[in-house]
Amino acid sequence: MPYSKKIVLHCPDGATLKLEQLVEDFIQGGVTFIAIVGKDCAWVEDLIDGFVVGDGTKDRFILTSSHSDEIEWSAWCARYMARASIRGP
Repeated sequence: MPYSKKIVLHCPDGATLKLEQLVEDFIQGGVTFIAIVGKDCAWVEDLIDGFVVGDGTKDRFILTSSHSDEIEWSAWCARYMARASIRGP
């Protein structure tokens, strides 16, 4: 499934068991930015960062941010970031 480079991930119930596989799909799909919105969004962001980094042996990067109940801001940010090039270290 093709994904946009910038994702606003709405998690009204926090993390689910499918989150790790979703993040792997995002990585394989070339996603560069994920804005997380919803319940426990900071914790979900930390989980996603951990999935991306893994054990540190793979060279991969996704910029993440979390915003409690700020769907409109996250959507604006994703649109703005679509105009900018995001590159990993």
